[in-house]
Amino acid sequence: MQDGLPAPARLRAMFVIVMGIAMSVLDSTIVNLALPGIARDLQASAAQSVWVVNAYQVATLGLLLPCAMLGDLLGYRRVYLSGLALFTAASLGCVLADSLPELAFWRAVQGLGSAGIMGVNAALVRRIYPGHLLGRGVALNSVVVATASVAGPSVSAAVLSVGPWPWLFALNLPVGMVLLVLGYRALPPNAAQRPEGAGLSWLDVLMNVLMFGLVFLGADMLATRLGAERSGAGLAAALGLLGAGVAVGVVYLRRQWALPVPLFPVDLLRIPVFRLSMCTSVGAFAAQMLAYVALPFFLLDGLGRTPVEAGLLITAWPLGTVVAAPVAGRLIGRYPDGLLGGIGMGLFAAGLALLALLPEHPAGADIVWRMALCGIGFGLFQSPNNHTIVTSAPVHRSGGASGMLGTARLTGQTTGAVTLAMIFSATDAAGRGPAMALALAALFAGMAAVFSLRRLRY
Repeated sequence: MQDGLPAPARLRAMFVIVMGIAMSVLDSTIVNLALPGIARDLQASAAQSVWVVNAYQVATLGLLLPCAMLGDLLGYRRVYLSGLALFTAASLGCVLADSLPELAFWRAVQGLGSAGIMGVNAALVRRIYPGHLLGRGVALNSVVVATASVAGPSVSAAVLSVGPWPWLFALNLPVGMVLLVLGYRALPPNAAQRPEGAGLSWLDVLMNVLMFGLVFLGADMLATRLGAERSGAGLAAALGLLGAGVAVGVVYLRRQWALPVPLFPVDLLRIPVFRLSMCTSVGAFAAQMLAYVALPFFLLDGLGRTPVEAGLLITAWPLGTVVAAPVAGRLIGRYPDGLLGGIGMGLFAAGLALLALLPEHPAGADIVWRMALCGIGFGLFQSPNNHTIVTSAPVHRSGGASGMLGTARLTGQTTGAVTLAMIFSATDAAGRGPAMALALAALFAGMAAVFSLRRLRY
């Protein structure tokens, strides 16, 4: 088996990878600012317009693992390019949509394409880079994902300042077509043989979609509606969806446990270091989502900053991540991933706790260095953690590991969003709520640090 691609080919392949994943991650949040305009233009209510976001996220989360399995079976390159083609075509459908149900449908198709991109993304990075340089490839990928995760509102604001909301989707068309041409030439084929005993059952796919979809929708109802409605019917509906998702999940996971190559990779979760890395990732992204959504309330309402000031102060966070992630990539292999991830999460937890404990009238510099500390900690954690997730799985299960990497990120972010909604519904978004959210985010990050450091035993 060839150990990675030569340098020029590696550069071309990684360009396709990082641009594809950036589009996929950006589109999960890029329409948020446009929802009022979409609802107005398509004559829909605000509650109905939320499905423009939900349809994309449910389809992506529910189909990530099936697409990852298809990568193991059919080839990562083939699944990636198919997902990219579907994502690009669905973007055109979004541009031309003239009703909310039609737009939500194309957003779900976009989500399926995104699942194809994200499900095999890390597996392709493993094929592109030689083993001794894999940490750098993972670090580059991590920087792009981390930056795109928080750049959606900024990109959306820039586009909407010069054009209508369909332009948000039209941007994907030229980029997607260029990446398809480049990817067909640059991405490497699978080298490993098809895993023995592997297959894709439609029943398993359906149960996977139902498990993630029901849990996500129940959590979304709890997060976005319960705080406002505070009705017994709303609570019952949310808990009913969550309960149904858990019930399907129990049956589904029991079924997966007996399979030689399961769709939900319980075989990989039997590997202690992989399991601990999943726990680390879920805790870290829950903390990130909690903090990043709470911070605007904290800065604007709690500390009295203007929107421009708040935006500039928050920028120190992604800048810290961009600086730290490449450094972490170079440290991979020299120091244990568990140690690097534990230190990173420790710094992240410290930064969050220090933000929560800010005095009533802090100087801008006091906020900036705390934000930068959060970003540096997250950047130091993410690359080593992703490296462990990718490399602790057997080569023939790279697709499963890649799918779980994306699943852990989305699960953590959903957990953080639900937790924040519960805090805001119990307190006040303009009062103690944001500080409490930051303190709880620090607790999540601290737990992630413990999980990461426990990997040193293996």
